[in-house]
Amino acid sequence: MTSMERFYRLTSSPILTEKGSDDMGRRNAYHFRVPPDAGKVEIRQAVEKVFDVKVQAVNTSTVRGKDRRRGWAKGKRPDWKKAMVVLHPEHSLDLF
Repeated sequence: MTSMERFYRLTSSPILTEKGSDDMGRRNAYHFRVPPDAGKVEIRQAVEKVFDVKVQAVNTSTVRGKDRRRGWAKGKRPDWKKAMVVLHPEHSLDLF
């Protein structure tokens, strides 16, 4: 996989939630669902390259999958990683 394919994969799933929309207005931060093996530097490079913006900070968190039951059967949704990308004040994304 080339680096540009990886960059597009990192930025392909933005998260649209009420909390994320509030974060966009307050601190110019955008939320993305990224692969669990993605690092902060790689996420920063991907957003800067794909959207041609300047990134100020990247915060990440691993979200645990919920336990689920259906009758006797137990299961678990997969864990995933969320990246909150803060842009410089003069930049913005036209995704949303």
